[in-house]
Amino acid sequence: MAQKSDIEWTDATWNPVTGCTKVGPGCDNCYAERFAERWRGISGHPYEQGFDLTLWPSRLKQPVLWKKPRMIFVNSMSDLFHKDIDRTFIDAVFDAMEQADWHVYQVLTKRSSLMRNYVRKRYHGGPVPRHIWLGVSVEDAAHASRIEHLKQINSDARFISFEPLLGPVGNVDLHGVAWAIVGGESGPRARPMDESWVRQIRDMCGRDDVAFFFKQWGGARPKSGGRLLDGEEWNGFPWQIVPEPIIRALQPEDA
Repeated sequence: MAQKSDIEWTDATWNPVTGCTKVGPGCDNCYAERFAERWRGISGHPYEQGFDLTLWPSRLKQPVLWKKPRMIFVNSMSDLFHKDIDRTFIDAVFDAMEQADWHVYQVLTKRSSLMRNYVRKRYHGGPVPRHIWLGVSVEDAAHASRIEHLKQINSDARFISFEPLLGPVGNVDLHGVAWAIVGGESGPRARPMDESWVRQIRDMCGRDDVAFFFKQWGGARPKSGGRLLDGEEWNGFPWQIVPEPIIRALQPEDA
């Protein structure tokens, strides 16, 4: 587990799975693939296998060993609901998250129907534990159906990552979503993001009472375009869904 993450909306990353395959245009310039493939064939490196889908059972015990509460992005280098990951391994990941329940886990997927179906079965239609946040990645209107799958999950801790935002998402109902993160693409082939697309999401968040976080404009590097929207930073965070025993450890003193 990383002790620190450079991702603005989390504290750390935990990767019991690495590697993935592409499922849409948001995957075209995948940062994780670009990073992992740099090390393919380097003997002994954690990414010796490049971006091939790989399960890491040895990492399942990491969260319980980390005693200080953190926001943990689960599988920043993969997708937990990839069709080739056996259900028993997903069970083991959820078991680990339930055991180390002093952390908040952020599970993000593009395979939204598979996530919905899994959590419905695991919790028998009941609520997902509040410290396990479930999210979907949506890059444009063509993939907005992932939001409806997310809303069909029994959870107060639903979130959406509109990153990389590649087009307008249209007028979507965000009621029941706690948090929206928006960001432009970064890297050598970064596609531009239009200001109107971001404003539309910001305004829908205001309308539907969703915390709005604007991460970056993107460009050749993540920070190339800065992160100001209409002259200000937008750092919305859904404190209302953080379990009470965790909130004091996570919340900054001036929040």
